Amino acid sequence: MALALAGLVAHPSMAGATADASASATANSRPNSGVSSVQWTSCPTYSDEVIRSLRVTEEQIPAFRTLMKRLECGTVSVPLNHRDPAGRKIDIAVTRLAATDKAHRLGATAVLPGGPGGSGYLDPVLRVVLRNEQMAKLNERYDIIGFDPRGVGYSTKVACTFSPNGPQEPGTLTKEAARKIYGGQVAANQDCGRSDPAFLGQLTTENVAKDLDLVRAALGERTLNLLGFSWGTYLGMVYRSQFPQHTGRAFLDSPAPPWTRFDRHIKDSADAAERDFGRMAAWLADRDETYGLGATARKVREEVAKLVRAYDKSPKTYTDLQRPIDGSAVADLAKRNSTEWVRAGKALAELRTATGTTAPPTVKDLLGAPMMGTPVPGAPETQNMTMNLAVACNEDSSRPGFDTAWRDYQQLVKRHPATGRSWGLTSLCSGWPLPVQQATLKRGSGSLVLAGHLYEFMSVYGWTLQTQRAIGGTVYTVADDVHVSTTRVPECATDVVRYFETGRIGKGCEGSAIPS
Repeated sequence: MALALAGLVAHPSMAGATADASASATANSRPNSGVSSVQWTSCPTYSDEVIRSLRVTEEQIPAFRTLMKRLECGTVSVPLNHRDPAGRKIDIAVTRLAATDKAHRLGATAVLPGGPGGSGYLDPVLRVVLRNEQMAKLNERYDIIGFDPRGVGYSTKVACTFSPNGPQEPGTLTKEAARKIYGGQVAANQDCGRSDPAFLGQLTTENVAKDLDLVRAALGERTLNLLGFSWGTYLGMVYRSQFPQHTGRAFLDSPAPPWTRFDRHIKDSADAAERDFGRMAAWLADRDETYGLGATARKVREEVAKLVRAYDKSPKTYTDLQRPIDGSAVADLAKRNSTEWVRAGKALAELRTATGTTAPPTVKDLLGAPMMGTPVPGAPETQNMTMNLAVACNEDSSRPGFDTAWRDYQQLVKRHPATGRSWGLTSLCSGWPLPVQQATLKRGSGSLVLAGHLYEFMSVYGWTLQTQRAIGGTVYTVADDVHVSTTRVPECATDVVRYFETGRIGKGCEGSAIPS
């Protein structure tokens, strides 16, 4: 159910393209060329309330509106099934922020969003130009291309109805409770996968890559440069493997692994989260007078593990918190990255001595997510959960039975006493009724930078090294634990822009600073 974009308008900036791009665009617009053109439309308009919901600050709203006036919006028609190009068509929503220095334009850089299921429609504005002065320079010599992958946002999509399983009972996860959770997951996956298999079966990273190449052709670009984040890094790997001749420079931040098994993903991430907690424990120990969790990293580890066990044995329910506080909530605090160590440390300290019926202030701040309410009217979709599930499960070959998922969970909690309880069963895709479809990655010689973050757990640093061995490229090491932080840190963002301008990259950057 795509959200229609109406009001065709002339494409305003073709005159500013390079001679090569203009010639290519002309060729691609000829009748019977076999390539769709971009159907340019009016861009959406957003209220101030919607803009704020996109995490734009009050001071940034005027700049956001100015950039939206420059943004070009349209759709490209692609086959639902690329093996049947004459069959059903779907629309891919595309945006472009044209290079400001047209005389020295270098090409187009496509922003590949995270997820799967994340929207990239407004990424040229939000993730590139509005982010910081350093990243904004990328738009001087490059057109910045955004898009909603199939199944997301303004592109053609479908929606599964996910029936809530009800709140999980707080406290230690028993085998009986885990079996109920597993059964609910299997039933939900089967209902979703069977609801529209013709569409859901075509939600794969490989098909999104093929869509992107048709977008490239429709835009009249001989090559696309790639700036990928999280799942977008896997999309970049697949695109580069399928279309090496159309791939320019590629910078992939927080790379995915070169494999797609959810059980292995959880195991590796859980190992990395517990390792990173060791850094947090040492930081807290150095500030024992403030936090009182122990004067050594070992003492802090023991105290947090003790808190996990205590709150699992006796969960607490506060009148002003939607979620009960049990061991999983304590473990969630221990899993926070360094940008949140100050608040997470305070929250852990509060839980040691908490009394009363209302949550301690920092606990409420970090764990008191507001009730899910009605979305802001007119706000674009930022994450599509149906697409997220379908892509993940179409590509996941693990799909464990209950006994395997329960054994994996028990081992995970035993190995990771501080953070292990924050993870669930490895059964995200159990019961998914559609066949496994995995992309083939190929080693290439084109320009590729893999920006791995040394301590993060969402994209484990070891995956960066595995991916380099599988497909090539240069590793750029970011010495932090913050997912996709590279373009948010000025010194790192400067390196990113320099890479796209020159093709040269250093060994890495410091990334997000540890709090003093």
